[in-house]
Amino acid sequence: MTAPAPAAAATVYRPQEDTRLLIDALSRLPVRGRRVLDLCTGSGPVAAAALRLGAREVIGVDSSEHAVAAARARSSSPTWTTLEGTVAEFTHPELFDIVTCNPPYVPAPSDPADCRAVPGPAHAWDAGIDGRAVLDTLCRRASDLVAPEGHLLVVQSQLAQPERTWDLLHHNGFHVVKAGFFRIPFGPVIRARRGWLIRRGLLGAHEPGELLTVLLARRSRR
Repeated sequence: MTAPAPAAAATVYRPQEDTRLLIDALSRLPVRGRRVLDLCTGSGPVAAAALRLGAREVIGVDSSEHAVAAARARSSSPTWTTLEGTVAEFTHPELFDIVTCNPPYVPAPSDPADCRAVPGPAHAWDAGIDGRAVLDTLCRRASDLVAPEGHLLVVQSQLAQPERTWDLLHHNGFHVVKAGFFRIPFGPVIRARRGWLIRRGLLGAHEPGELLTVLLARRSRR
């Protein structure tokens, strides 16, 4: 297997605390023998974890061709498939026992003057003016992807209204609980936008760091 070229690797999201938080929550679910869908898979660390935990089949999906190439380079397992596509576009004839997603969730100003550029794959974190460009789509489509009594795990920042994700999933027939949370120092993207986020009321002026939350949603049987 070949690693992605350096130029391609620079456009792929490097696993960080949110990835580790999602994998930790996944490890507490009954993964063995289940069908797992990993949306916004990036280079595939969560999909790889599902495979290690004994998933019967794993499908990873990402909108970045470079991320798809990086994920495919991780494993030649016949039970792990990686596809290029978006959360809005992905369809499959069968529903999944477990769906995981670490989507873009950082609010992005429309005026470049509101923040300085940060090197790296902005498509992996920029999520529209309210940080919910992918999250709202995921919530709307959850019942199209998750089998009855199946689970959805989604990680996001306090900046993207976790309570809205909770409410939308509940309205869509899911029972939602908090599966994990972790406060981390502000990374370069948040530091570059801190003033704009404070002015918009999305971040307190004296916040000690960014709060990440994993929500676990179980679809009701119906």
